[in-house]
Amino acid sequence: MSATATGAVITAWSAVSPFGIGGKHFLDGLRTGEPARHTTQAEGGVPGERGRAVPDFDVREVLGRKGTRAMDRVTALAVTAVGQVFDAGAAPGGTGLVLATSGSTQSMMDFTRSSLLGDKPYHVDPARMPNTVMNCAAGRCAIWYGLNGPNVTLASGRVSGLSAFRYATRLLARGRADTVLVGGAEEYSADRAWLDFHSREDGPAPRPLGEGACMMLLERAETATTGRPRALAITSRVFAADDLRDALRDCVHAALAEAGVAPAAVDVVVPSGAGGRTGAQETEVLDTVFGAAHRLDVGALIGDTGAASACFGVVAALGEAETGARIAVVTSADADGSVACGVFGLPGDER
Repeated sequence: MSATATGAVITAWSAVSPFGIGGKHFLDGLRTGEPARHTTQAEGGVPGERGRAVPDFDVREVLGRKGTRAMDRVTALAVTAVGQVFDAGAAPGGTGLVLATSGSTQSMMDFTRSSLLGDKPYHVDPARMPNTVMNCAAGRCAIWYGLNGPNVTLASGRVSGLSAFRYATRLLARGRADTVLVGGAEEYSADRAWLDFHSREDGPAPRPLGEGACMMLLERAETATTGRPRALAITSRVFAADDLRDALRDCVHAALAEAGVAPAAVDVVVPSGAGGRTGAQETEVLDTVFGAAHRLDVGALIGDTGAASACFGVVAALGEAETGARIAVVTSADADGSVACGVFGLPGDER
């Protein structure tokens, strides 16, 4: 499946990451080349393992006390990131939102646990129930900021971010919205750490888990300011379990062909940040296709951000425009059976 996205440009963006709250903190952290320093071990998490969390992120301190009593962490991260985009330039009415996320694993597990272990007749806190629904974060963002355009949640592992981009560009192309927020959010928690621990692959060591949220505002190219980052093509494939390298190679070549870009013209490549065997195979394919093109391994610096990883990758590529980069490729690969590739033109590219 693929979608040409030449009509969509990115006009504003934000990031809440283990480097801190704000896009400047994110880009400054990437430029140091050093992993985010703030690490933490979730209470009850995998012994001896620490995740890269957003420092000093207290929901009530960041968003206020009103409406946040029962808000979970992933929702708060997403709401914060959307608010930062509005500070960069308020979106008009009818703005849609497409969010890539795995939801709050901690909320789902806690609610299920309380239904089994709570006092008879197994009372649970009804205020916590909405947090267990996959589209909770996207819905709360819409309510919080009055977004009345299409509201979509995509949960398909690491490829969720690029899938969200593809979905958003189709909303623009088909006239369903004139502006769309697209982004990803993922939280670090004890239950997510245990799920990751029990699903690890053989091979190289996994990446530490990371968390955060980033958002980008997409508009139609014909009505937006010129000189903006542009989504050229986004392609994805589903593959058999033993076929990751072939599927990703085909996916990358398909996206490049659709964008009209030769591999040698690509300035920066951003992989998904996966660890283990999946990450090793992804690296092997990218080395073969792109050779010496600059590699920006965001996952090595902020941890494995799961469904939000590709969105962080796109934002990181935008920062490379200041170095003269004009074409960026962002890839995603998941051991569960999917790969994706996005090609983006950075400011200065005349496509």
